[in-house]
Amino acid sequence: MTDMPTPDDRPEYLPEKFWDGETGAPRLEDLAQSYTELEQRFTGQEPGASVPETADDYAIEAPSDLLGSAPEINAKLHQAGFSQEQAQLVYNMADEFLVPLVTELAADFEAYRQIDRLAEHFGGADKWRDASQQIETWARKNLGEEIFGGLSKSYEGVLAMQRMMMGEEPKIGGGNPANQGLNEADLKRLMADPRYWRDKDPALVEQVRNGFDRLYPG
Repeated sequence: MTDMPTPDDRPEYLPEKFWDGETGAPRLEDLAQSYTELEQRFTGQEPGASVPETADDYAIEAPSDLLGSAPEINAKLHQAGFSQEQAQLVYNMADEFLVPLVTELAADFEAYRQIDRLAEHFGGADKWRDASQQIETWARKNLGEEIFGGLSKSYEGVLAMQRMMMGEEPKIGGGNPANQGLNEADLKRLMADPRYWRDKDPALVEQVRNGFDRLYPG
């Protein structure tokens, strides 16, 4: 009769946890699972994750309207061995941390561009600085903080405030609005609409511009 296997029959190179003393054979499933977990640890993949066959096989869900799947980025992720889950995480993190930064930088750039246009319109930086202080003082008093904050972000908004300020005396808008079109109060309401100062809706901007042209000729 063959002797029953004992723990002493385990090969020295095989860790004890992978040896079945009752059967005298290696625990192949445990060994394979341990190897898989070790490989995943070194490649940074989560258990069960796998790298798509090609970069085009990534199914990236766009985190926002500003950030969608980019083939050139996916190619680099695939080359680095990123799984579907890891690639999606890269896009999610970019949307969370990079998009706000880029948006802020773009807003700053646009603000400087608007300031340059205004300085040119008023005849130089010094004249624009004096005019901007006058417009701001008048607008905060007569239009309120919310409307001033919205209009002050754009070239058209600043010029609209200037034209209202210059035309404040004598008061415009008397008579029947139905016969004369939009009066000053109507234009202020239109400029308070986010579609005007935030979205720059072309039709609304044109309506306000035409209204000022009628109220304040020249």
